[in-house]
Amino acid sequence: MNELAITVIGRDRPGIVADVAEVLARLGANLTDSTMTRLRGHFAMTLICVGPTSAAVEDALGPLTADGQLLATVREVRPDGEVASAGERYVMSVHGADRMGIVAAMTRAVTEAGGNVTDLSTRLAGTLYVVVAEVDLPAGASDALTGRLAQVAADLGVEVALRPADPDLL
Repeated sequence: MNELAITVIGRDRPGIVADVAEVLARLGANLTDSTMTRLRGHFAMTLICVGPTSAAVEDALGPLTADGQLLATVREVRPDGEVASAGERYVMSVHGADRMGIVAAMTRAVTEAGGNVTDLSTRLAGTLYVVVAEVDLPAGASDALTGRLAQVAADLGVEVALRPADPDLL
């Protein structure tokens, strides 16, 4: 069996998730990880599955992309398995007036502290910009990072919070 990374993007419409999932199920592909969202009327889905060859999946997804409204890519990936976090999980939330560079500056501070961003979403609601990110930090790094994030946030004119992630929630 092959491990595949599949992306599907395009103008949102009802049924895309069901259509893709049905194609994969008919092929005997087991969906192991996935995420999907709507971004200002556009659909974006990324998933990992174990199943047939990438060519077989591309062919099977062909009818869904034939009208040009959706784009699907399929790529074989190396099955590395689940990588355990080397540190502690936190949630970083940022909100404030929209301006260029918020995501870049805040994630750079996390990286410089030895952290890794494992999930990130942003939303613009009027002039309010919101970032929510899950980050893995080295043990004991949160105090120093909290101070650094406060400095970066002050420079950007936004608010930031860093709190431990609840291990009982996905």
